[in-house]
Amino acid sequence: MVRDGIYYALALVVAAVLVGIWATPLLALVPLLLAAFFLWFFRDPERVIPTTSGAVVSPADGKVTGVSTVQIDGTPAIRISIFLNVFNVHVNRSPAAGVITAVEYRRGKYLNAMDPASAELNEQNVCTLLTDHGERIIFKQIAGLLARRIVFTRQVGDRLERGQRIGLIKFGSRCDVILPASAKVLVQVGNIVQCGSSTLAILSAAQGEI
Repeated sequence: MVRDGIYYALALVVAAVLVGIWATPLLALVPLLLAAFFLWFFRDPERVIPTTSGAVVSPADGKVTGVSTVQIDGTPAIRISIFLNVFNVHVNRSPAAGVITAVEYRRGKYLNAMDPASAELNEQNVCTLLTDHGERIIFKQIAGLLARRIVFTRQVGDRLERGQRIGLIKFGSRCDVILPASAKVLVQVGNIVQCGSSTLAILSAAQGEI
């Protein structure tokens, strides 16, 4: 479990005790139920990480809402978008093994994460990773309508392993993974994916090894 959930739950339990003392025990059920929700929301289950060479795994639990071609610095790339609703696990994991070459936090709006414009306009953290296969991928943690805090626990120069925890987005949100155009995409719109265990694509440098 993410420790934020413990902090929220403890604060709400204290509130429930005070409400029970100063008001009525019945009203104390409200903060107690909220405490239980936060403990559940901030769960952090273990995942089985794929070992397939060149596999790019989902950085988040959720539903694939977009697979499209975009331009990154004038070069075609593939963007896979994943929407997280309030019931999904919100811990994020690295989509591949490699070294972080850039991290950029961007302030922005809080549009609904289902809105395509949220990919550019919403508050987000953008991480660029040079993978062990020498290919660059980018993954974004994007705040949604309810999300108000993005947590990223790594920095430039850090080495990440595939499926390693790297942070979380609190409440509804979105994650985008941007891959080289040569990557072999294995998912489509509507697929439900699990953070760290669902393979989104295979990088081209490793396709001949499969």
